[in-house]
Amino acid sequence: MTPTGNTILITGGGSGIGAALAQRLHDAGNTVIVSGRRQDALDETIAGRERMSAITLDIDDPAAIEDFARRIVAEHPALNVLVNNAGIMKLEDASTRRDLADAEATIVTNLLGPIRLTNALVDHLATRPGAAIVNLTSGLAFVPLVAAPTYSATKAAIHSYTVSLRRLLKGKVDVIEIAPPGVQTTLTPGQENRPGYMPLEAFADEVMTLWAQQPVPDEILVERVRPLRNAEADHRFPETLVQLNEMAERARNGG
Repeated sequence: MTPTGNTILITGGGSGIGAALAQRLHDAGNTVIVSGRRQDALDETIAGRERMSAITLDIDDPAAIEDFARRIVAEHPALNVLVNNAGIMKLEDASTRRDLADAEATIVTNLLGPIRLTNALVDHLATRPGAAIVNLTSGLAFVPLVAAPTYSATKAAIHSYTVSLRRLLKGKVDVIEIAPPGVQTTLTPGQENRPGYMPLEAFADEVMTLWAQQPVPDEILVERVRPLRNAEADHRFPETLVQLNEMAERARNGG
């Protein structure tokens, strides 16, 4: 994969990390298509930018994904990069019996959505030069946030799925993982201004610096996520688990 001259599809491109990366990838000389549920949010991402377009997609709907993939390939046959970014995060108390609607919705959006969209596009991508699949996971794939157990589990699952895809598609499609730390976005209420979380602009800038390396790393890891990514290998997992969750609880409570 090269850093410029690609045709890139980014899911969840109407806000947060998806919108920030979409605009930076466009600035780097790529054609970018953003997708998401809300047309108005997508329109804000692409406003005033040539070589950017927006198409709505309900990532929870299997039939909609298949229709979307056919439309994308027909309208953008040069598509060679898929960025699976769309996701939701719900806080849950798994210590007692509860309604599992949030957990089930998280699995559908964060796990089944990327798997289904990748499945719908993988054959096309394998025919394109410089093809890549980029999956957004999280530092929580490696050290979970216990207040968001299903979210953390879906990100761990996508990490594992990405490792498998990388080996299966070797020589055909590059498979890259971006694992963000806690970033100031609207992923959860109040997170966009939460102390201790990485500013969105700084995160996106660092990601683009790493993305510009040749070859592109299998894992794009900003410095702030490395303590989570390497906790187990560095034999720091138990204390990192405690530190992460205590810090997150203080931040949620305004401490």
